[in-house]
Amino acid sequence: MAYIDQFFQVLVSAGASDLHMAQGSPPKIRQHGGMVPIRPEPLSEEEMAYMMSEISGPERWAKYLELGDLDFAYQMDASSRFRCNYLKQAHGFGCVFRIIPTKLMTLEQLGIPEVVKEFGRLRGGIVLVTGPTGSGKSTTLAALIDFINTNYARHIVTIEEPIEFVHPNKRSIITQREVPEHAPSFPVALKAALREDADIILVGEMRDLETISLALTAAETGMLVFGTLHTNNARKTVDRLIDVFPADQQSQVRTMLSNSLRGVVAQVLMRRVDKPGRKAINEILIVNPAASAIIREGATQKLQDVLVGGKAEGMQFMDDAIFEALKSGIVGPEESFMKATDKNRFRPFLPQDAKVH
Repeated sequence: MAYIDQFFQVLVSAGASDLHMAQGSPPKIRQHGGMVPIRPEPLSEEEMAYMMSEISGPERWAKYLELGDLDFAYQMDASSRFRCNYLKQAHGFGCVFRIIPTKLMTLEQLGIPEVVKEFGRLRGGIVLVTGPTGSGKSTTLAALIDFINTNYARHIVTIEEPIEFVHPNKRSIITQREVPEHAPSFPVALKAALREDADIILVGEMRDLETISLALTAAETGMLVFGTLHTNNARKTVDRLIDVFPADQQSQVRTMLSNSLRGVVAQVLMRRVDKPGRKAINEILIVNPAASAIIREGATQKLQDVLVGGKAEGMQFMDDAIFEALKSGIVGPEESFMKATDKNRFRPFLPQDAKVH
């Protein structure tokens, strides 16, 4: 048993999501959104170095000492797997671990709207799952890939940094590639996927111009591409994809995106008030002819009208979804106010002493 496993066992038994460790501070876990210390003593340099190097191995440890950052996955036992991020910080060594469930949850279990399954039935185009860090994007995408794997015979290539959810082959064949273990970068792995007879490509993070450009090209050639972005809603997602390109290319990119974008699933996690835990709240854009024309014209401010008017097609505007969860007593007024775009809509629900001016 590795030395750090004792901390992971506390994380697992507490039902927490993340373990935070920093030299000079006590270890803490993120439980239902809040930070909780798990011992009073701060972590020393020696203790940090010992446990971090033990699970990373000598090659990765040397790389971390040289570069100051490292990402990889670690499996403690058959039911506990972790995404590991090493960093250097003001007081020395630091690391953050996110628990990755080894048992894949279904879209139903996650409470994701049924219409999201329609994206798994597509044969081409690009679908983006977006949201801030820690909003459950990877979990939702893993559930969608598992839905495809269970119901359809496809070749699915995932490109991740690191591999989080491990998918067994069911009806589909799943090829999981890790950056930089199996390919030096996302663009290199994406180019290779174009030659690997893939039906579906999952891009773990679309963070730069080359990756986004290649993902759009793959979608245009008839593949179904899933990707993630750190954007909060459908409008910001479309703007981010276009803005990453130089100004003289943006008109062409808008045309490409209007033809290939099939949908955006934006997600936030909100603390529940009806029971312990957090609830995924989604904005869902299904790109219909109206949305496609808006993207081509560059008038993304009009996408909200499409979202609000597209309820019959399964579309969902984020503020409306938050409002429904608030009315149903699932989430509280303060967090609804904080996560909403239109604050005034939620201000009347705040307790009198908590009203924000």
